Amino acid sequence: MASYERFYDPRTLARISRLDLRARMVVEGIITGMHRSPFEGQSVEFVDHRAYTPGDDPRHIDWKVLGRSDRLVLKRFEEETNLCGHLLLDSSESMRYASPDRKRGEGFTKYEYAGTLAASIAYLLERQHDGVSLTLFDSEVRARLPVSTHSAVLTRIAELMESTLPSGKTALGSMLVAFAESTPRRGLVTLISDLFAPLDEIQEGLAALARRRHDVIVFHVLDETELTFPFEGNTLFHGLEEYPECRVDPRALRDSYLASLRKYLDQVQRICSNFGLHYLRTHTGEPLDAAIVTVLSVRERVRRTSTSAHFRGGS
Repeated sequence: MASYERFYDPRTLARISRLDLRARMVVEGIITGMHRSPFEGQSVEFVDHRAYTPGDDPRHIDWKVLGRSDRLVLKRFEEETNLCGHLLLDSSESMRYASPDRKRGEGFTKYEYAGTLAASIAYLLERQHDGVSLTLFDSEVRARLPVSTHSAVLTRIAELMESTLPSGKTALGSMLVAFAESTPRRGLVTLISDLFAPLDEIQEGLAALARRRHDVIVFHVLDETELTFPFEGNTLFHGLEEYPECRVDPRALRDSYLASLRKYLDQVQRICSNFGLHYLRTHTGEPLDAAIVTVLSVRERVRRTSTSAHFRGGS
């Protein structure tokens, strides 16, 4: 097995293979697929009517309405078109962190877990013939694969992740702003990161994606020990992203650390909620398919609620 194939976990792919990654907003596209488009035309999904004006194609006249009310109106439809899925994978130095179990050959680093998550989402997108791209970043873009629907895109994504060693500081705000400005076409943006950045940078970057009306999923990937701080005895903590080493007694810090962490996590979730983004916190000890199923279940509930409200409003 090629080394890059480790990102495509067979058990995870088997469990998610029946899922569909469906955007909840209108996206633009040119290839018939599974997603709604703002382009009007002949399609399977009826939207509403508009008044007939001279020069309109008479084939779209609703003759039943004309017969009932003597009103000349046209049927309007939504084309179903392809989705552009953009994967933004954090490859900064903090993503190299792993719990002590990793030293015994068990578990994942945060980067390995995030990469497998990215590969699984790419697999879903490719299965339904949607375009997928990958951007690896730290303080700037490290590497990028452009949007592709080619069957080889999954291999290229895995090879790029395999050849990248997480390093450098995170500059999440400026990187996301630059990505949003260079990606004007609306699409599905999946950010996979430990969000090791100041809150104002996180807010700045996510605001830029929201302004472009991208459909955004934020996977907040942490190591289980970062959430529980289980360390005992004097411990030497090695700084990442240019932070220094620090030897401390974890028992003296645990309560304040966990309180600060809860406050930070609540604020990150609130930022995402304020922008209407889907946020999911996960950790390297959680099964990958569970993380994907959870966020897709939430998105499907939102889509159904939105669709139900649309029909009630139009009745």
